Amino acid sequence: MSHPRRTPAGTPRAQSIGFEKRTRSECGFDDVESSLAPFGVSASQTHQGNLTKILSYLGSRNPFPAQIGRDDIVWLLDNVAFRAQNGNWHAEFVAAAFDHQASPKLVDLVGDIASRVGLSKGDKEEATIEKRIAPFVMEVLPGRQVNLKFNNAIDIRLGPGGRNGISSDVRKVTDGQEGAVTVSKAVVPQGVTGMLEMKTVYAEPEGWAVISDVDDTIKVTQTSSPVGILRSTFVSQPTPIQGMPELYAYIQTMVTSSAPWFYLSASPYNLYPFLRKFRDDYFPHGQLILRDSNLMTISGLLSNLTLGTEKYKVDRIEKIHRWLPRRKMILIGDSTQSDPEAYGDACRMFPGWIKLILIRKVEDIAAVGIHEKNEPQRFEKAFEDLPRELWHVFEDPAECQELIHKTVTAGL
Repeated sequence: MSHPRRTPAGTPRAQSIGFEKRTRSECGFDDVESSLAPFGVSASQTHQGNLTKILSYLGSRNPFPAQIGRDDIVWLLDNVAFRAQNGNWHAEFVAAAFDHQASPKLVDLVGDIASRVGLSKGDKEEATIEKRIAPFVMEVLPGRQVNLKFNNAIDIRLGPGGRNGISSDVRKVTDGQEGAVTVSKAVVPQGVTGMLEMKTVYAEPEGWAVISDVDDTIKVTQTSSPVGILRSTFVSQPTPIQGMPELYAYIQTMVTSSAPWFYLSASPYNLYPFLRKFRDDYFPHGQLILRDSNLMTISGLLSNLTLGTEKYKVDRIEKIHRWLPRRKMILIGDSTQSDPEAYGDACRMFPGWIKLILIRKVEDIAAVGIHEKNEPQRFEKAFEDLPRELWHVFEDPAECQELIHKTVTAGL
């Protein structure tokens, strides 16, 4: 049974909101965001017909969805299949649709970001910026319906998507076994590009599962620095946190290779291709859960990573609990955002579901923003009323292996 969430002053939620406001104020987020020019084309400004625009407000209830055209771009996102209460297998399918034409302001935008991170005009790294910024300057296509062939066996119709060009649908799928991986392909006109294949991993109701944050937990992002976010997102080679790939490989051996992984990030879906490659390069396969908004401004990216992250993460953890309420969960995060507060909330909402919480103590001031985020009192408030052995704050990932071993072997 879940317990009601507390919101009065002095609670972990209030503490999290206070950290967000102070971090943004002391690290200059408002100044940077206000100086960044908007770009791209909003859904209300597109060349699409008025009827398509109006009907897209209905989301999945849209009676006249638009079809994918041959010049469009489609993304299918990897997911996890779970058993519903009736025993049938289901999965949440997320698809996104874009127009292939980027904003005519692309060159200016590349130069703007380059100057923000200290690059000279014409620097070779501008090519990297142009490539990574592309998903932010493509026009989103609201009201689109996407068809796919699941496991080369059944046809699944997704959408229509909403105003943000994203559809999210729970659909029944064919039977499978624990850990089985099924490939689905988009059924689209010739000429459509994007991520037209996706993987579905089957997860039985019982066993272990892992929920992990991304930014500054497993990937260097510097989420408390606006310039740090711009540099790590659009310029720098994606870099894993030292020791975390080895820790996750160890966790996978303990919870078995068939256990599902969920990577829960406050980043927008625009970064899905970037983060999917990073995941595939360094960490176990798993479902990337991102904020379901397509942002047409860089300031939107900065605010996404720094505002309302606790509420957003608790909401998504609740969804995972609905899918897999009998799994034994390991949650991993860091001290830069609201992971301690969000994970503490989830523990109090679902007693006994979460078996271990690991929080990386981030010492880099550009990442953590304010020193109080690393104070013992912060963690004690976030995890109040919870058993002390349930949570652990670490600096060296290697120190977590013994805790993982102890937790998993005790839960077998």
